[in-house]
Amino acid sequence: MADHWQVWALKYAERNARVRGDSFIFDDHPAAAHGMDYFIWLLSRAGRHIVVDTGYDAAEAQRRDRPILRDPSAALIAMGVDPARVDTVIVTHLHYDHAGGLGLFPNATFHLQAAEMAFATGPCMCHDVLRMPFTGAHVAEMVLRLYAGRVVFHEGAGAVAPGVRVHRLGGHSRGLQVVEVETASGPLCLASDAAHYYENFLERKPFPIVADLEDMLTGFDRLLDLGGTPDRVIPGHDPLVTRRFAAHDQVPFAWRLDPGPAKLA
Repeated sequence: MADHWQVWALKYAERNARVRGDSFIFDDHPAAAHGMDYFIWLLSRAGRHIVVDTGYDAAEAQRRDRPILRDPSAALIAMGVDPARVDTVIVTHLHYDHAGGLGLFPNATFHLQAAEMAFATGPCMCHDVLRMPFTGAHVAEMVLRLYAGRVVFHEGAGAVAPGVRVHRLGGHSRGLQVVEVETASGPLCLASDAAHYYENFLERKPFPIVADLEDMLTGFDRLLDLGGTPDRVIPGHDPLVTRRFAAHDQVPFAWRLDPGPAKLA
């Protein structure tokens, strides 16, 4: 197993005061309760660690009134990973809950789609509704990392490490990328916000925060191409992940993804 990537979902926050109308466009029951979990993801193989997304910290939690359960850095440390020693971080997109902890990784190189940087720093950000999921300080931190020589840009598909590739899908954000990981059980697709929930891509129900609706819809099909089966596609915010996959025996907020679901829920 040391020759294959292990993949973990680490939960750092949750929001339960939400409804289905916050998760799906044109839902039949928009007022029904619908919770959301927040994760970062850890890829580990033969002593190397790659982090996918960074979460957000207590200051951002207070600013947006969206409390966190634990700092993402504490979640990694609980898994035996020192954020300061991580050399590779994949940022699926620059929304606050995915790029709010860039400073946790002072020695990392960040992998990002060029289209996402252009989107987050371009004229689209003049529109409040498009700017809302971004935080200026996070985007500025990525610019600083760029000038420090610590950003690798991808144009569509690209390799990050042996067995780890990124693919631009767009939709939710213009440069949103997903992560394809080769594991002992076959390919696994970390969808991030290309599908917040299983229901998004399985029932083709778009999420309401969207930069390009057509890209989001065609991205649902691409997720299945990359994962192979629905069980091999991991949505970015679905609480079902914590019910379907096996929990770490010592870290109760970590779930092992690469073997596949331990049970259906």
